[in-house]
Amino acid sequence: MFEKFKKSKKEPGSISEEEIVKGPIPNHIAIIMDGNGRWAKKRSLPRTAGHHEGMKVVKRVTKLASRLGVKALTVYAFSTENWKRPEDEVNFLLKLPEEFMGTFLPELVEENVRVQIMGNKDAIPTHTQKAVDKAVNDTKHNTGMVLNFALNYGGRAEIIEAVNNILVDYQEGNLHNKVDETLFDQYLMSAGLQDPDLLIRTSGEIRLSNFMLWQLAYTEFWFTDVLWPDFKEQHLLEAIQAYQKRGRRFGGI
Repeated sequence: MFEKFKKSKKEPGSISEEEIVKGPIPNHIAIIMDGNGRWAKKRSLPRTAGHHEGMKVVKRVTKLASRLGVKALTVYAFSTENWKRPEDEVNFLLKLPEEFMGTFLPELVEENVRVQIMGNKDAIPTHTQKAVDKAVNDTKHNTGMVLNFALNYGGRAEIIEAVNNILVDYQEGNLHNKVDETLFDQYLMSAGLQDPDLLIRTSGEIRLSNFMLWQLAYTEFWFTDVLWPDFKEQHLLEAIQAYQKRGRRFGGI
C-alpha cells in the first residue's frame, strides 16, 4: 500500500512534503527518464541493469506524486528512436512493462491510480501489449492520478498521425469545424490530459528528444545531472519547489 502522507523527519537542507503541499502542485508532470545506461556503465554492469534499477524509481516517484496530489504523471518509457539500440537491449526494455505491471499493478488498483498508454502499440511485442492492456483495463474505473506511459512514442509521429486523422475525418464528412488548438488537442495521443505543467529530465542532457513537442509549449523545464536510477523522492520535491517559485505568464505580462 502507498505510504500515507505524514510528517517526516527533515534532514538539513532537505525539502519536506509538508512544505511542498503548501504551494501549487503541478497538475501534470512529465519525465524524460535518462541515464540508465550510464548508471550501469559506471558500475561495470550491463545497460539492462540500469533499466531494471530505473523501473524501481518509477514506482517510488509514482507513489510520491500521487500522495502530493499530482493529477497526471507521464513517463517516457520507450521512444520511436529506441528501436535503433542493440536488439538485446530493446528486447529487455520491452519486457520491463510486463514485470512492472505484474509487481506493481495490485498497488495501483488499491490506490486508485489509473494507467494509460500513449504511443504506437501495434509495433511492440504481443506480451508487452497484453501486459499494458491488462493494466489499463484493471485500472480503468480508478479516479485518482493518471500514470501515463509513453511507449513506442514520438512527438513528431504523434503530430503527423493527428493531421492524417483530421484529414480522414474531413474527407468522410465528419469534421465541420475549423481546426484550432482545442480541436487539434482532441486528435493527440494525450487527449483528455492537461498539458504538462512541469517537465523533468535527468542525466544532464538538455533537449526534448522528440517528447510531447506540442504539449510542452508552455511547460516549465527542470533539468538535473542526476542519473535516473539515482533519482530520489527528494529530487522530485526539489523540482516541484523550483516550479512553485516560477511565474507562469503564458506569453502575457
